[in-house]
Amino acid sequence: MEEMTNIIKDLSIEEREEIFVDIARTLEDTAREALVEGNMQFAEISNNMAEAIRVNADELARDDPENAERVLLQATAMISQFEAVHPHRMVSMAVH
Repeated sequence: MEEMTNIIKDLSIEEREEIFVDIARTLEDTAREALVEGNMQFAEISNNMAEAIRVNADELARDDPENAERVLLQATAMISQFEAVHPHRMVSMAVH
């Protein structure tokens, strides 16, 4: 955990903010997949977490790296939990 904090400290504020936006986007994608599969509770939790991260990305990037690390760990745990339960995700073959 200390190693991740050091990595976060080494990043610029813009890089940190970009990471939070990417994590929020991934959480939103995971929430959509959970919603399609009928897992409303997981979809809602993921969407709420994504929105909170997106709204606070600037503050998270600028403030205490330890808090930023905790948020990243929680978000990645949510994503990992979904991927562990759904290792074979749906792939759309639709042509637009």
